[in-house]
Amino acid sequence: MKRAFDILASLAGLVLTGWLIVLLALLVRRESDGPGLFRQERVGFRGRPFHCYKLRTMKRETPSGASHDTPAAFVTPLGARLRRYKLDELPQLWNVLKGEMSLVGPRPCLPMQAELIAARERHGAFSVRPGITGRAQVAGIDMSDPQRLAVIDGAYASGRSFIEDIRIIVATVLGSGRGDRVALEAMPLEDSGKRAGDP
Repeated sequence: MKRAFDILASLAGLVLTGWLIVLLALLVRRESDGPGLFRQERVGFRGRPFHCYKLRTMKRETPSGASHDTPAAFVTPLGARLRRYKLDELPQLWNVLKGEMSLVGPRPCLPMQAELIAARERHGAFSVRPGITGRAQVAGIDMSDPQRLAVIDGAYASGRSFIEDIRIIVATVLGSGRGDRVALEAMPLEDSGKRAGDP
């Protein structure tokens, strides 16, 4: 049921928001040098690597790394707004359609995040596909707290349900969760909005 829902919802989402993704990608390119979309290697289902797609929210020269380790000055003004409304995650509907991600699940981390990867392995978080949103995200727990995040992700993996997924999706659409802390804690409020996403 979960996979069938992912396929139908991601396909519908791409049809309905495809024009918006293209428009936002063009605006990102207009604001700063670099592509509107970018792909980044992440750790996915059963620890396998895959390429995650996002709208670019940081400057082209941003060092590779997790958002909470990246200076907030690298986030562009438009990027901060995309993160605030979670629009930077829209291209990941393609990852969901391909079966690399789910709408709901642990947020995929970078291969360099060894502590989080090890903790997730201990708690069984890699037994499910990573998600665009998840239990930890709506609770405001981000990758800057890897041990706590892994516990929540593991609990979701072992006790997930379709009803909970629907609740998480609704909570995400209504704005629950603050995402990674880089924008709020290091950027002026007028530039950052209210949340930041993953790298």
